[in-house]
Amino acid sequence: MPEVRITDLGGEGPVLVLGPSLGTSVTALWETTAALLGTGHRLWGWDLPGHGASPAPRAPFTLGELAAGVLAAVDAALAAHGRTGEPVRYAGVSVGGAVGLRLLLDAPDRFDAAVLLCTGARIGEPDGWRERAAVVRASGTAAMVAGSRARWFAPGFADRDPDRVALLLGSLTGADPEGYALTCEALAGFDVRDRLAAITTPVLTIAGAADRATPPADLALVADGVHDGRSVVLDDVAHLAPAEAPDRVAALVAGFLAEHAR
Repeated sequence: MPEVRITDLGGEGPVLVLGPSLGTSVTALWETTAALLGTGHRLWGWDLPGHGASPAPRAPFTLGELAAGVLAAVDAALAAHGRTGEPVRYAGVSVGGAVGLRLLLDAPDRFDAAVLLCTGARIGEPDGWRERAAVVRASGTAAMVAGSRARWFAPGFADRDPDRVALLLGSLTGADPEGYALTCEALAGFDVRDRLAAITTPVLTIAGAADRATPPADLALVADGVHDGRSVVLDDVAHLAPAEAPDRVAALVAGFLAEHAR
């Protein structure tokens, strides 16, 4: 089980756990949206192994093992704040959304509701992930900058918010190459399409209309496959919805979670 670390992003209220996309830190991806959500939630973000605040991994891991690491970190944070046993909410992007699906399958009683953004029950093709892992091991995460810039942002976003783009690409170049590569290999083995019907936790999926990595059809498949799901598509958004459309994402997340509060 890989070690992941929690970053406290502030706020007050029920705990909302935020998950990152591959190559990003949770802070770089979520901080603007988190500022809008903090009036109704205590926000805890986790980082992928070798990304952001989390240490580099020591061994290969599966998405199921990564989800177990996230749950262990959340449980430790709950205990440290005297909130042991509280149900929490979850929102994750891309691989963070895939981890969310595993959490809903493996620990369904722990989550009131989940928002899964720019993700899928399978993401990409296994061979593509293995090839990407090999490139990063050979050339480092800097080799991913041009492709990630093209995948992550809808046309025009880099001109509108160059500082946000620089921050996110900086989190990519700062990521540990082996942590990135092992996450790619974990994604190569991830496919829960045939298990979606077992998920009873309410789920909102949010897709970007311009997302080539996880197109809207992938999010609709998740929403249609779970017991209680709905899907929203955001125009002028690609793969990093919380960074590209913080106002819209915050409103959708807050509204959906309010509907399913205990």
